[in-house]
Amino acid sequence: MRIANPMPLEIERKFLVISEAWKAHSGSLIRQGYLNCDPRSIVRIRVSGDSAWICIKTPSTGVTRAEFEYPIPRGDADVLLALCEAPLVEKIRYRLQFAGRLWEIDEFQGANAGLVIAEVELERAEDPVALPAWIGAEITEDPRYFNSNLAAHPYHQWKE
Repeated sequence: MRIANPMPLEIERKFLVISEAWKAHSGSLIRQGYLNCDPRSIVRIRVSGDSAWICIKTPSTGVTRAEFEYPIPRGDADVLLALCEAPLVEKIRYRLQFAGRLWEIDEFQGANAGLVIAEVELERAEDPVALPAWIGAEITEDPRYFNSNLAAHPYHQWKE
């Protein structure tokens, strides 16, 4: 009897960033678009440099959701991005270590300029996380900050 591999899970927490103390690091440009955004799944195309991926995500349950991500040819990604709803989500991603964990900080560009979000991936949902001084409010479960929602409802259109 063969035992199936467990479903790949993404377990992460997201926070607003309240200062630029992290910004001494270099980042890379990411462009991404969404082919499908419905209650059952999200299908994302992402390009960074010469690399590209397709990703399928299920709805979140707290800080956890299933995530299936696979590399695809860059030329295919360019064609697929052209099929995505505008605007694309554009951001500079910075990676840095803090207290033994890798943090990814996304400084959004274009229609989402002015928004900066940090996320940290965990092995288990209950894992403790030491927060850097530049971290603000937790937004893990606030759907307004999901990248798929930022594509449909860009940050610059939000009312305070």
